[in-house]
Amino acid sequence: MHLFYLFALVAQLLVVGVLSLKIATSLQWIEHTPQPYAIKNFYKGDTAQLVSGGVANIATDRTIDLAANAETQGLIQYGSHPNIRIIYTIVDVGYRLVANKASGIKTLADLKGKKIGTMQSSSAAYFVNKLLSTAGLKDTDYTVLSGQICMKAPCGQGTFPQMLASRQIDAFGIWEPAVELGARALGDNAIIFQNTSVYREVYSLYSTKEKLSDPTTRKNIVAFLKALNQTLDVFTNNPQSVYATVAAAVGMDVSIVEAVWPVHKWSGTLAPDLLPFLMEEDQWVAKQNRQQALSNATLATFIDSSVLDDVRKG
Repeated sequence: MHLFYLFALVAQLLVVGVLSLKIATSLQWIEHTPQPYAIKNFYKGDTAQLVSGGVANIATDRTIDLAANAETQGLIQYGSHPNIRIIYTIVDVGYRLVANKASGIKTLADLKGKKIGTMQSSSAAYFVNKLLSTAGLKDTDYTVLSGQICMKAPCGQGTFPQMLASRQIDAFGIWEPAVELGARALGDNAIIFQNTSVYREVYSLYSTKEKLSDPTTRKNIVAFLKALNQTLDVFTNNPQSVYATVAAAVGMDVSIVEAVWPVHKWSGTLAPDLLPFLMEEDQWVAKQNRQQALSNATLATFIDSSVLDDVRKG
């Protein structure tokens, strides 16, 4: 009898392992924090776990059911993995660029000939390119330098805020909280530029055609999106209740979380302009990766709204 129950327990654990929803996400950014909150507080499906990674992992690891990333990395992966689908946007983030007035910068046009920090081949690099193009600047009109992210002051050697304060760069554009920390390091010399009509990060969940075709996996994904909807309601309408949780999750000060919260628009949908937005960005992605841009029809297939339809059906 004891041996029978032992076998039954092992079998049950194996089933749970198979049914577990596995989500690859970059665990150090603010954007990811609704996911652990949803799992802890609202998720009603089978077990769910977060692993460090992103959309690149879902392209190669069949054990992963969902992945979270900005749209830039999604486009990069979709070019060579056409089975990937974007199914849900967690947050739209209005990136910002901070510059040093002491470098003679009063307008975006003043960044001509300057050194600008950003993360190469990322959503931030695309943001810098798009933002500066509104001032008539081409990517040959300024020098792009790489650096490291800082999540909490004091920011160490080689981080963007430190590089800005020490005049190694004249400006930088990246996701938060580095921009806020850079602005605070400069004090009155800081000037911030932002234009969400030109660019915002579309941080979304991705799955694959195969995963979405599996009834059990799809059921768990739908349950996770419902939990995310409940979470985003909290993040939008009662943010004070999660500032400390978010700060602890990513190693930030609570006051900085609160300061950068307004640039995060917690979505829970797929924006009506998502296709043209992706079409335009894919032109830049193709150029960066020296590949042919995807057709409009191919990009339309990238977006799968059917899972959200299932969520809305209840």
